[in-house]
Amino acid sequence: MLIGFGYDRHPLVSGRKLILAGVEVESPFGSLGHSDGDALCHAVIDALLGAAGLGDIGEWFPETEEYKDANSLELLRKTVEVLEKRGYRVINVDVTLLLSGVRLSPYREAILGNLKRVLKTDKVNVKFKSGNSLGFEGEGKGISCYAVCLLQEASG
Repeated sequence: MLIGFGYDRHPLVSGRKLILAGVEVESPFGSLGHSDGDALCHAVIDALLGAAGLGDIGEWFPETEEYKDANSLELLRKTVEVLEKRGYRVINVDVTLLLSGVRLSPYREAILGNLKRVLKTDKVNVKFKSGNSLGFEGEGKGISCYAVCLLQEASG
């Protein structure tokens, strides 16, 4: 068994969509990033790659034209494929997402559904934290996400 930890943070700006695990969330601001800015998927990708000792998201999906505005859920799918080819299986993933001013609970089931499908496990948990005193004033504020995972190596 291998444990991985991932983290991602993006600034929030007007004129961008807020995407979390492939789900578009209604928000006055979106996450600024080279891809679609999906901090949740990015943190999970880093956790998975870290557990397998395969570097980080920037090594696999660099800020090149190929990945400009990329769908991060698809990048997560590709990451799982890389792991499977190397003999790993995702056992579980636990995520904590920090974002103020946007109610995320209505999106929980859609987010979980996407993650469970792509990760090929039902053992996925997502927690939303408001950050309380961090406030939500738009530009200059951000979204942060932490993820941990457990991988299993193929035996023999």
